[in-house]
Amino acid sequence: MDSPEYSTIMEALTTITDPRKARGKRHGWVTLLTIIVAALASNYQTPRAIAQWAHEQADALRTALPQLRRIPSESTIRRTIHALSATELETLLARVQLPIPSPAQDAPCIITPHGERLQGQALDGKTVRTASAHGQRTHLVSLVQHGSARTIAQVQTASKQAEVTASQTLLRQCDLTSTVTTMDAGLTHRGLAEQIREQGGHYLMMVKKNHPQMYAEIATFFELEGIVADQEQFDRVQTVSKGHGRLEIRTLECLSGSCADWRWPDASQVIRRTCERIILKSGKRTVEVSYGLSCLSAEEAGAAALEQLWRGHWTIEKGKHYVRDVTLGEDRHPMYTGEAPQVLAALRNALIDGWRARGWTNIADAVRHMALSVQRALSFIGAIPSATLT
Repeated sequence: MDSPEYSTIMEALTTITDPRKARGKRHGWVTLLTIIVAALASNYQTPRAIAQWAHEQADALRTALPQLRRIPSESTIRRTIHALSATELETLLARVQLPIPSPAQDAPCIITPHGERLQGQALDGKTVRTASAHGQRTHLVSLVQHGSARTIAQVQTASKQAEVTASQTLLRQCDLTSTVTTMDAGLTHRGLAEQIREQGGHYLMMVKKNHPQMYAEIATFFELEGIVADQEQFDRVQTVSKGHGRLEIRTLECLSGSCADWRWPDASQVIRRTCERIILKSGKRTVEVSYGLSCLSAEEAGAAALEQLWRGHWTIEKGKHYVRDVTLGEDRHPMYTGEAPQVLAALRNALIDGWRARGWTNIADAVRHMALSVQRALSFIGAIPSATLT
């Protein structure tokens, strides 16, 4: 039986388990969740701030939510967040079906010569710094769609060292058909590559000096002249951009036919990417050379497609991690015990996805827009119909 799909955040949250004992309940479970999520959407990020927002907006909340009788206290908000199951929450929020993204957001897909449409998705980990600073190691591994930055799945792991195992658990939950999973060198692992291929997906893995032999051999491949008998295929693309006071020249070269000796699952092409940056005011020049490995053949993806996927990988940093840290203050959040960090990260992911699906490109602007009206925030999360907005 197919899992149900939801059209709003609150539609998904109305089905989440209420773990409280029947005796002594003073607040409706869904009402508490509504207040928490609406306050988060208005950038009130701590239990104290959420409780203050609820008390100061009590009249507006009671008008919009007739079932609301008592305004919850800070301690009630805190207990509610701690009571939520992060696993159940992540599962439900993953079923929220967002509006179809605009063509600009959809651009990172590549189309093979056989007509297969491949969607890029980035796999990466993030440590919640406040939790780690208090001795509670909270490390989250996320799978995020290129371009739209939509979170497909997220799991918690005990440490950064356990990222590979957590990534394998996460990917088992996902349909990898017609996808290309990109990852930084920390997740470049033979077992992970094998799993992606077994699940019908493709991969692009970055290679750094934590794989010294592979790193050295890939670098050597690009320095030596090709051998005709090896039937190697070479491709190259260069892109130039100017902005923020600097000029960037990116050159990606890919080479096929040199991967068999590593016994890496279906490895087909090695990649060298050179990024030259010039500060226009001072003329200072820096050059960074990176290497990678992909199961995509030269026929399926040439240099231009691989460059698109490579750049698309950083969607997870710029479009999700940075927004959660800087705009929504995740790394400054005082809740660091239990599953609370993951619960709040999941809710922030859902809010960011919702804003982007509705056309917001600057999340700080979206947050300020929500903060101006209780009804606006409630409508956005699906707690009240849009028609009630004034």
